[in-house]
Amino acid sequence: MKISEIFYSIQGEGTLVGVPSVFVRTSGCNLRCVWCDTPYTSWSPEGSDQTLDQIVETVDGFHAGHVVVTGGEPMIAPQVVELTERFRKRGMHITIETAGTVNAPVACDLMSISPKLKNSTPLERDGGRWAQQHDRLRFQPKVLLELMSAYDYQLKFVIADPQDLAELEDMRQTIQAPAAKVLLMPEGTTAETIRQRGLWLAEICKERGYRFSPRLHVDLWGDKRGV
Repeated sequence: MKISEIFYSIQGEGTLVGVPSVFVRTSGCNLRCVWCDTPYTSWSPEGSDQTLDQIVETVDGFHAGHVVVTGGEPMIAPQVVELTERFRKRGMHITIETAGTVNAPVACDLMSISPKLKNSTPLERDGGRWAQQHDRLRFQPKVLLELMSAYDYQLKFVIADPQDLAELEDMRQTIQAPAAKVLLMPEGTTAETIRQRGLWLAEICKERGYRFSPRLHVDLWGDKRGV
């Protein structure tokens, strides 16, 4: 399995924000978000090939109760099912961070799904050569419904502009997701950008019954790897 990094930090997003967790970041993705904050797992995938034994040994060394399998897109990683089953046998709480475009029978306690809006499509980046594939794959209602029926889940939407809300509402209606399962997260790689967008996004959450998700790791450490 190609691994970009394994590190111990606190969960910075979603319903488990603040929980000390080991992050296992796989390298490789079937999407190319224009604002991707981990381009070293998508636009320019990098990492080292590691066996399951090596990965588990590293995770065990942190003596943590929570593990987050993320990416890139971890659901396309070879042996991801076996890896999560190894974590389950250790009694760990397992979160999977996914765009919700691929299903696999992983062991998972929280399926953290981040469906991609049009604001993610790379129309100009890299000459636009990824735009068509990204737009075709980014929203897969059938896969989302499968994941939502099989696991406890949260739906995290990255919001850059108030105009994004109309598309979000259409997506939510298509998959009949309750508002309480929807988290809105401001797009940005700096604490100031996140704060500015968070001010109006928090008001939308209050109005529509969604949850607001901070990006606590960016507030604490900035846009850095391994945190």
